[in-house]
Amino acid sequence: MSTSAADQRIRRLRPPKPHVDPYAAHGSLLEEERRPDGRLERALTVFLAGAECPFTCSFCDLWRFTIDGPTPNGALSRQLASVLQAVSGPVPDRLKLYNASNFFDQRAVPPEDLLGLAALAAPFAAVTVESHANTIGPKTLDFVRRIPGGLEVAMGLETIHSVAAAQLNKRLDLARFDWAAHFLSENGVDLRVFVLLGAPHVPFEESVEWTVRTVQYAVERGASVVSIIPVRGGNGEMERLHALGQFTPPTLSQLEDAIDRCLQFTGATTTAIHHRGTEVTENCNCVVTADLWDVERLPGCEHCRAARIERLRRLNVTGRAESRIACSVCERA
Repeated sequence: MSTSAADQRIRRLRPPKPHVDPYAAHGSLLEEERRPDGRLERALTVFLAGAECPFTCSFCDLWRFTIDGPTPNGALSRQLASVLQAVSGPVPDRLKLYNASNFFDQRAVPPEDLLGLAALAAPFAAVTVESHANTIGPKTLDFVRRIPGGLEVAMGLETIHSVAAAQLNKRLDLARFDWAAHFLSENGVDLRVFVLLGAPHVPFEESVEWTVRTVQYAVERGASVVSIIPVRGGNGEMERLHALGQFTPPTLSQLEDAIDRCLQFTGATTTAIHHRGTEVTENCNCVVTADLWDVERLPGCEHCRAARIERLRRLNVTGRAESRIACSVCERA
């Protein structure tokens, strides 16, 4: 685990971590998800409990769902097997394994579990895992060879705002992200990207603009799915930055603005930037969605909040533009 001054400060400000059982998944979610070709697929997301990510990003709150120390051998396979036993009906199209860390970090996913998870994932047509761009490489290809279905890797790009990106403590530069995106594409692996709304050190009035620019950057590097994640407080570091005027929580209206503007990336023609700067004009059918986990926490009008959130849920599924919710109380539309 890294121990830079920034790491130590971020960890010191955190509230106590809840107890996490390394042999029990946090839960699962079965939902419909739109794919770039327009079809809806049934996706089973399993939230696994394992070792914490070593990168200590300033905005992260996923450490709450991790254990202290490395993941015990066999623990993840046991968790997934237990969840799958409780799933009834037809096998979902996609299995999403989110471990609040890096799937290709041996400390988080031991080799024994890489084999076990691959075996358990065999009935699914596609598998999605999450991992930092710095961990993409041979272990990724090893997992690809062990599953009969397709693989999608979710990577956090967060923001391309140069000042903010340098302050996130993520240890990621755009060259490495570009390399990882190219590596996945060259090996037939789909790319899903996480982009922040309200990244610290981005001026509040520029937040939506930089989110849209970052989404476009991801699309130009081959992302098939981009999820816009509003930054949440509660980890101590965000509260420190808020007090310094370097972070303002994003609003529900900003999330709507970002999604509405990003609908342009579905069915559009873009100039894709490939490895070593090669430019190729191609059709883009990237799916851009709003991450609605804890969306009720976003500042917004209480009178029209529920209708606005429901509209975002529809946009996530359909990808079709529709009128904003009119509200006489907040006078927004």
